[in-house]
Amino acid sequence: MADALKITKRVDAIVHLGGYSVEGPWEGILQANIIGCYNVFEAARRNGVKRIVFPTSNHATGFYRRDHTIDHRVYPKPDSRYGVSKVFGEALGSLYADKYGMEFMMVRIGNVNPAPLDKRRLSIWISPRDIAQLVSIGIDHPGIKFEIVYGVSGNKRSWYDNSNAARLGYRPQDDSEPYAQEIVAKEKPSGNAIAEVHQGGIFCTAEDVPNPAAPKKKIRKK
Repeated sequence: MADALKITKRVDAIVHLGGYSVEGPWEGILQANIIGCYNVFEAARRNGVKRIVFPTSNHATGFYRRDHTIDHRVYPKPDSRYGVSKVFGEALGSLYADKYGMEFMMVRIGNVNPAPLDKRRLSIWISPRDIAQLVSIGIDHPGIKFEIVYGVSGNKRSWYDNSNAARLGYRPQDDSEPYAQEIVAKEKPSGNAIAEVHQGGIFCTAEDVPNPAAPKKKIRKK
């Protein structure tokens, strides 16, 4: 908490991007995504920070089926301990908005990359410039109290009704469809029926997912 209090002094808005970004051991998720999230939100409250942009995740709703279109009002259906931690962040933001008058923009991010990486991510991909646009809206849009939007580009294959983001002025510039033909042609079925049916993919069954933020092990050459 002491560090969070230091870094939230004399700021108007926070974009909280820190956290454990995949499914993994509970202790790591607890410390980074639950205790860490609380510390940032509480420090911001104590220091009078008015607004927080919080990147929640598609994994907060990952157990919805792929043949369902969902919007920001659906009941959370997390697909993992990681997804649960993002639901916690959303709930904590809702509490701080109602109880303390803070302002929150919750962005359920799909996958940020220069291009979509596989078939699943054709539906949840968001380009760097589109996520930058959403973050800018989250920081600058007047009158936000508590909003949930989906962090996805204007994908033809999207599983999300993102009209709440559109209401706030979001106009995505990109669509995953130009990449679709090549990706679909290369991809083979995973054989995991649960992952193939649900929006969260492998998070619905995996106990651990490789953490892209983890330090890479050095390979010694003999």
